[in-house]
Amino acid sequence: MSGAPTSPLLGQPKAIAALTRAFATERVHHAWILHGPMGVGKSLAARLFAGLVLDPATTPANMAALVPPTQTEDAALLHAGSHPDFIVIRKELAAVSQSRELRDKKQINIPVDLLRETLIGGVDGEGRMLDSAVQRTPARGRAKVFVIDEAELLESEAQNVLLKTLEEPPLGTYLFLVTSREDRLLPTIRSRCHRVAFGPLAPQAMQQWFDQQQWDIDGAQGAWLQQFAEGSPGLALLGAEFGLYQWWQVLHPQFKQLDQGNFPSSLAEEMSKYAEEYAEKLIKNNEGASKDAANRQGVAMLVRLAGLHLRQRLLKAASANDREALDATQRAMRTLETFEEAVRANVNLKLVMSSLVAAWSQACAPVATR
Repeated sequence: MSGAPTSPLLGQPKAIAALTRAFATERVHHAWILHGPMGVGKSLAARLFAGLVLDPATTPANMAALVPPTQTEDAALLHAGSHPDFIVIRKELAAVSQSRELRDKKQINIPVDLLRETLIGGVDGEGRMLDSAVQRTPARGRAKVFVIDEAELLESEAQNVLLKTLEEPPLGTYLFLVTSREDRLLPTIRSRCHRVAFGPLAPQAMQQWFDQQQWDIDGAQGAWLQQFAEGSPGLALLGAEFGLYQWWQVLHPQFKQLDQGNFPSSLAEEMSKYAEEYAEKLIKNNEGASKDAANRQGVAMLVRLAGLHLRQRLLKAASANDREALDATQRAMRTLETFEEAVRANVNLKLVMSSLVAAWSQACAPVATR
């Protein structure tokens, strides 16, 4: 006799319990916020939920385990990404919009007109009357599930017009806001949704995930990816796909020079080169991605590498009770935070990288030279 099915959502027992508890009460909430670090299973959880509510073959055992049926027509449609009642809204959809204004956007947020086009309908900025996808009858007659990915990118206006839909969606309609920055959602949005927290995977769950991968990488790279990912399978995948271990081997020695108050002359240029290479590969793999958004993601990976280095240095200084090194590392961390803010403000990336290198070096320089 086979045992109960096991959810493919690894390392998130509390999130699984929150979702399965909703099915157990038979009063499944219509609006959800799935929040937590990137790459830890939030989008997967939304898709598993969709598989349960969209598939007529779903059983109580499926619901209790958060494991939808797998050998059905609905399951095949979901796996292929073509289920008509499962709609994922991403910033990249602007690239295929009928609106020229949306197509020309840099994809650094989710504007209200993209939300009108994909979900709520209404009159857009070009005067078009758009049909409301959320009000449509389910194509397969059972339910509809909408997922807004990176919901923290919703413009304020988009969040405000979403409120009514969150309050009074049609029967059998479920909305998921997936976010790694819940604090950027309006309090009125958060108050209307059932919130489920996701966290980094524990070491045992992360190792289980690593064991399932079929990667051709050596032990040193695998160990580094574990460190870099910090419990995020999604980050580990990005690290492997984009060769971030190779970045680390080049940049880490130069980060150490910054720690000594030195100024590696080529560092800013090398960081810019890596960000550009990352963006080029991302666009090649996803023609709908904008160069601006791809550049920002490349820079975000650089920030994570620098953050990993500084956390390692902080732990080393703390274990040695080295007050001077602790203070210098904390100053460098504040410099990194300022860098992130400048990138979000759309400052020239090459210029801001040069400023980061200079500020980091200065933050760690001996007191007499600062």
